[in-house]
Amino acid sequence: MKEIYGNTLGLKSSEQHRLRNTYRRRVSPHEIVSPELARHLTELSRETNRQVGVLINRKGDIEHVVVGNAHKLELPDIGRARAGQIRLRGLRLVHTHLKSEPLTKDDLTDLALLRLDCVAAVGVGDEGLPGVLHFAHLVPENGTGEFWQVSTLPSVHVEQPDLMATLDALEEEFNRKAAARKVGGREKAILVAVCLNGDRGQAEASLAELKELARTAGVEVIDSVLQVRREADPRYLIGRGKLEDLNLRSMQSMVDLLIFDKDLTPSQGRHIGEATSLKVLDRSQLILDIFAQRAQSAEGKLQVELAQLKYRLPRLVQSDDSLSRLAGGIGGRGPGETKLEIDRRRVRERITHLEKRIDAISRERSVRRAQRNRRELPVISIVGYTNAGKSTLLNAITNAEVLAENKLFATLDPTSRRLRFPQEREVIITDTVGFIRDLPKDLVAAFRATLEELYDASLLLHVVDAADPARDEQVEAVENILESLGLMEKPRLMVWNKADKMAPEDVEALLRSRGGVAISASTREGLASLLAKADTTLFAEGATEAIGAV
Repeated sequence: MKEIYGNTLGLKSSEQHRLRNTYRRRVSPHEIVSPELARHLTELSRETNRQVGVLINRKGDIEHVVVGNAHKLELPDIGRARAGQIRLRGLRLVHTHLKSEPLTKDDLTDLALLRLDCVAAVGVGDEGLPGVLHFAHLVPENGTGEFWQVSTLPSVHVEQPDLMATLDALEEEFNRKAAARKVGGREKAILVAVCLNGDRGQAEASLAELKELARTAGVEVIDSVLQVRREADPRYLIGRGKLEDLNLRSMQSMVDLLIFDKDLTPSQGRHIGEATSLKVLDRSQLILDIFAQRAQSAEGKLQVELAQLKYRLPRLVQSDDSLSRLAGGIGGRGPGETKLEIDRRRVRERITHLEKRIDAISRERSVRRAQRNRRELPVISIVGYTNAGKSTLLNAITNAEVLAENKLFATLDPTSRRLRFPQEREVIITDTVGFIRDLPKDLVAAFRATLEELYDASLLLHVVDAADPARDEQVEAVENILESLGLMEKPRLMVWNKADKMAPEDVEALLRSRGGVAISASTREGLASLLAKADTTLFAEGATEAIGAV
C-alpha cells in the first residue's frame, strides 16, 4: 500500500484508510479535477480540519497523497527543483482550502519552482461539499512580467478548460523560446546589486558598471535588480523574498546565471546556488573571467591563473557526501586523506609554483628596467580607469596598433613603445592594465610583476574619461590603488580624455578646477599640448617641483 505524505500525526486509522483509498481513484487527463475526487478531498479536509492534496500525472493516476495543516501543504520530494526549461513536470497539484481562499504565494511558488503542470485549490463548503475552484498554470516569458495565469471557476461542476490542450500549447511555446535562445548562443544573466549605505545613486552607478563588465565578458543581461537594505543577509546577501522573485524570473527567462555586484562569501555563494540551482558569480569572479579571456601572453595567463586559484581555494567544498571527512581517532581510522583535502593541497602546490614563476618574471623585468635606466631613457606610464582611452592614447601618440575597444579591460598585457620628443630626446611610453572600483586584491597581488613597471616611471599620465558622470569616483578609485602601491609620490599629469563629448565651457571649468590637459585621443585633438607639457615636465629644470602646477 502506498504511503500518505505530510502531517499524518493524530489521524484516526479510519481517516488514514480513506486517505490511502484515494490512490484507487482516477481523473480524466483533460480535466483539472473530477467532481467525485473533489468531494472526496473536501470531505476528508472538513473531517480532519487539514488541507488534503493529491499529485496527479498526465494519465490521470494519483501518484502522491499529501496531508498538511489548516493553512498550508508541504509537498514530498519529487526530484530536482528545476525539472527542465522546455517540458513541465507532468504532475498537477489539486488540494483543498478550508476557507475557500485564493491560491497562496506558497502555492504559486511551488508551481513555478517545481514546474508543475497546474496547481488547483478546491474550496471546502458547508457540510464538506466542494465549492469554488482556483487554478493556475505557468506562462512563457512576456512583456508584462507575469509568471503565471490564475483563473477561478465558481464550482467544480461547471465546464473546465481542456488541460491537455493547454499543456501541449505551453510546452510548444517553451520549446520555441528555448530554440530561439540556442540561436543566440550567449549565456543569459540577471544582475543583482545591494545598497547597504543608503547611497542609491552610487549603487546604481556600480550596477551600470557591472552591466558593462557583463557585456565585456560576452554575457547577455536580461534584467537587473537593486535592493536597498540596512544590512546584508548573512545567508543570501539579499532578502529571502527577493531571492524567490529572482528564482521565478530566471526560470521564466531561461537565465543561466546570477551576477552579484558585491563579493559573496563562500557560504553565501553556496547557499544561493542551492536555493536557485543557478550558476552564481560575484563581481570578482566576473573580472577574473574577463582577465582570463583577455590574457594573451604567457606571463598574463600565469598571473590570471594565480589570481583565480587564490580566489577559489577557500571556496572548495565537498560535493559528494559519501566521501568521508574524518581525520583519524576512534571511528576515523582508515580513509586517510579525503578528496577535498587532496584538491586543496594540489591548489596550494600550484599557487606556490606560480608564485615562483612570477617572481622569476619579476626579476627578468627588473633586469630590463636596469638596462633602460643605464641608457637614461625616461619612462612615461599611462594609468587610469578601465575604458578611459589609455590604449587609444598610446596608439594616437606612437602610431602603435594596440587593441583598443569600447570594452572594459580590452588591454591586459602591458605595451611599451619608444616616443621621440623634439630636440632628439626619447622616452619609453607604457600602457598598463586598467583599474576599476573594488579591484580584487588577489588580482592586484598576482599582477604585481606588471604593476612594478610603474615604480620606475618618471611620469604617470592619469587618463580620465572626462565625459563620464562618475569621473570623480573613478579618479578616487585609481588614486586609492596608486596609494596602496605606494605610487602617490610619483609625478602625475591629469589627462582629461573624450573632451570632444563635452561643451567647451565645461572643459574650461574642469581645467580651472582640476588642472591637467584636455584631449580627445580618438580625434587627436589636444595631443600637441599634452606632449608639450610632458616634455616640459620631464626635461625642464625643476621639473619635479613644476608637476604640482601641471
